[in-house]
Amino acid sequence: MGSEIFGWVMVASSAGLVTIGGFVSSVFAGRLIPVVQNASKYRLMRSSLPPNFADRVDVMIPAYNEADNIEACVRSVLNSTNLSSKQLSVWVVDDQSSDRTWDILTKLDQEGDDRLQIIQGGDRPTGEVWMGKNWACAQAMDRATGDYVLFIDADVQLKPGAIETAVVAAKTNQWDLLTGWPTIVCGCLGEWIAQPIVASMFALAFQPAEIADAQNESMFAVGPFMLFRRSAYDRVGGHRALRSEIVEDVELARAIQGAGLSLHFGYLGDLALLRMYRTFGALWEGWTKNWHLGSRRNTKATLYSATIAFLVFTLPWLNVGLTTNNLWQAIVSDPWAADPLMTAYSTGNNLQIWCLGLLAIASVILLIPQWQIRQRVNKVMNLSANYWWLSGIGGLVIAAIALASWVKTETGWGWTWRGRSLKLK
Repeated sequence: MGSEIFGWVMVASSAGLVTIGGFVSSVFAGRLIPVVQNASKYRLMRSSLPPNFADRVDVMIPAYNEADNIEACVRSVLNSTNLSSKQLSVWVVDDQSSDRTWDILTKLDQEGDDRLQIIQGGDRPTGEVWMGKNWACAQAMDRATGDYVLFIDADVQLKPGAIETAVVAAKTNQWDLLTGWPTIVCGCLGEWIAQPIVASMFALAFQPAEIADAQNESMFAVGPFMLFRRSAYDRVGGHRALRSEIVEDVELARAIQGAGLSLHFGYLGDLALLRMYRTFGALWEGWTKNWHLGSRRNTKATLYSATIAFLVFTLPWLNVGLTTNNLWQAIVSDPWAADPLMTAYSTGNNLQIWCLGLLAIASVILLIPQWQIRQRVNKVMNLSANYWWLSGIGGLVIAAIALASWVKTETGWGWTWRGRSLKLK
């Protein structure tokens, strides 16, 4: 009698987990449908340069220990446009790197492209707290004279026509800040495991129409690509006004919107490529640096994101393993015959086995939303569905990142970026 009760408890618990996992992941996949449908409205496509293009543009690239990325980044910017030095300056600031970043920049400068300006960053001002790349950006801005300024990270590569397309779009639509996602590039397995999960969560949580709505508290910006009208940047104080902020991109966007200026968030995959992290270690350090801060140190929001990552992406895969294991345990413990499935079928005495079998089949069918999520994210952000079957591991990784980010941010323990401590004073 006791074993029979235990068997039905196993059936009930399996049914509950399969229902929760299937329901949550299906709802998530369903909510991405309007995101896909509206994506074309916010996708900025490359366009030809108008004959009367007369604006001057500054491109800013802060670089700290970017030896692996900086050459490809700088060359992509210079090769993306035919604008002369009268209209374009590319400012690269080496923020006191300890690797070969400055040596690489020096060699690039010796090639003689007069649009390239390299700066060896100085010490941070005494008595002031400057976090992240804010000091590097501020030093470059002291020298810039353009009508528009484009901030990109060293892990970005611009496509041909990207600068002109972005500036023309911003000027035509009177956007004071244009930001959005470039195409995310994944190389190592760690990137394929985690980055698509992040992309899908961000695609759903931060939708362009909501971000542009000044009445909506939702705010987001993509630091690797931020084009400002220079007058708007100066009006909100730029990086100097937010020098102690680590997630400065979101705070700059918040300042733009707070000043009553125009912000446009879009999908910029046709303009640029972005490979954020080349190793799992760098990915872990990078996302744990920013995740909790991106939630504005809201513990409930951070825990909510960890829970969603687990329920949507990990639980459905766990259910397949759990239901299959439970089914096997029920079969091998069947007391009737060497062929328990046939005995159960012929006698009808083992309903538990059939219930567990149906649950195992259902858990497999309910993996379909995992594939749908990746397909829909691909349509929005040009991130292919490669390794979609590892999304269960990815959900677990992102949940762990969210929790670790909370610990690092609130305690300062292990909170670094490439060797620099980020502990808040």
